[in-house]
Amino acid sequence: MTTSGIGPDENLWTAAVRRNPEHAAGYAARWKRLAAAGQDLDGEARLVDAMAPRGSRILDAGCGTGRVGGRLARAGHEVVGVDLDADLIEVARAEQPRGRWEVGNLAELDLIDGEGEREQFDLEVCAGNVLTFLAGAERRPALTALAAHLAPEGRLVVGFGLDRGYAVEDFTADAAAAGLVLAQRFSTWDLRPAADDFLVGVLQHG
Repeated sequence: MTTSGIGPDENLWTAAVRRNPEHAAGYAARWKRLAAAGQDLDGEARLVDAMAPRGSRILDAGCGTGRVGGRLARAGHEVVGVDLDADLIEVARAEQPRGRWEVGNLAELDLIDGEGEREQFDLEVCAGNVLTFLAGAERRPALTALAAHLAPEGRLVVGFGLDRGYAVEDFTADAAAAGLVLAQRFSTWDLRPAADDFLVGVLQHG
């Protein structure tokens, strides 16, 4: 598959875990500390929930410990979460029993239902800077795979810092190659106007 080639040579999460085998455990513990301190961790889930009719099929792409997808599952949606890290998926399965959590690389995403058809989702969410962790060679294949799992009228919502090596121009070019267009752009998960520091983007089939 053609790739843009723009981005890190290696998946940054994989590299971090190789350097520190306890990286995933530290990441999971950080979110627990923030929750215990009363931090609002549901901004992404609130936005996606507002976009989704009750009972929607939602894909949490790069779900980590299930923070976003778990909240959406509790709100009554059918949630599937996928993450590269098996340790984080183990946490999600233990802490968010209402969702379905799978280990997988987004660049190779291929979820098949019981009838042998590719699963389709009404909404997909990719929060937490996930796209900026992907290697350059993974970015376009990941967006292509997400597009393939997106229902015809579905929408993909992404969020990442624009200081993390993935410029808006490069992202929109990769999205276009995957058949997606950036339909709406904001700077926060509560929909403040577009700015140069953070992208919250809503994409749909072109």
